[in-house]
Amino acid sequence: MLDGLLINAAVVVLGMAVLWRVAVRIGDVSFIDAVWGGGMAVLAGVAWVSVEHTAGTRATLIGGMAAIWGARLAWHLFRRWRAHGEDPRYAKMLGKARAEGHFASAAFKFVFAPQAVFLFVTCLPAQLGILASAAPAHIGPLAIAGASLWLVGIVFEAVGDWQLNRFRADPASKGRVLDTGLWRYTRHPNYFGDACVWWGIWLAAAEAGPGVAMASVIGPLFLTFTLTRWSGKPLLEKDIAARRPGYAEYVRRTSGFVPWWPKRG
Repeated sequence: MLDGLLINAAVVVLGMAVLWRVAVRIGDVSFIDAVWGGGMAVLAGVAWVSVEHTAGTRATLIGGMAAIWGARLAWHLFRRWRAHGEDPRYAKMLGKARAEGHFASAAFKFVFAPQAVFLFVTCLPAQLGILASAAPAHIGPLAIAGASLWLVGIVFEAVGDWQLNRFRADPASKGRVLDTGLWRYTRHPNYFGDACVWWGIWLAAAEAGPGVAMASVIGPLFLTFTLTRWSGKPLLEKDIAARRPGYAEYVRRTSGFVPWWPKRG
């Protein structure tokens, strides 16, 4: 199992080094968001290949869940980057360094190096779950529960992104707040979906034993913290009320993360 993790760590380091050079060449790091999902799909794939001849059914299930989630998210975020260009968050983060001629070092220090660590840690449930699920490793109750939670997460994330894309594409939506569909029940259905996906993968991995469960729980814990307390919801909502007059009222009546019926009056 340790050998598999070391191989994956090397894949992350090499991949981020190459992508860092690409970012420096084009002067934009924004595609790192697409790398987040795609990178975890790659790590799950590499882990599965390393145990291909001994992989049980559970390993294939976990690998498939991680790959489907990662491929969908990577394609969605890559298309968004190609359509809209540099993300204002990264432009602001690296603006001073760019002006002073230190873009390359700042991009490595503040974007690619941290993302390499975060990606590897968040993906631990998939990596350890696959590496520890040698044949026969059949799918049991925990894995079924995990796959069910993963399915809920995929639906929330994919439908939420689709509804948001339609809303943004409509000229009549300018200055308005999306408060229909899944967005009526949670201000962040895509973030909620992300969390469900990785708690689901962790549940499936936990079926391999208490050691795997304890060693990998940091992944969904860190992801949930990131989405709810750090760079997800708090950063996104920091100044949105100033740009969309109805957002404060939307916040008052709508759950911030876990879907729930909106408050009345």
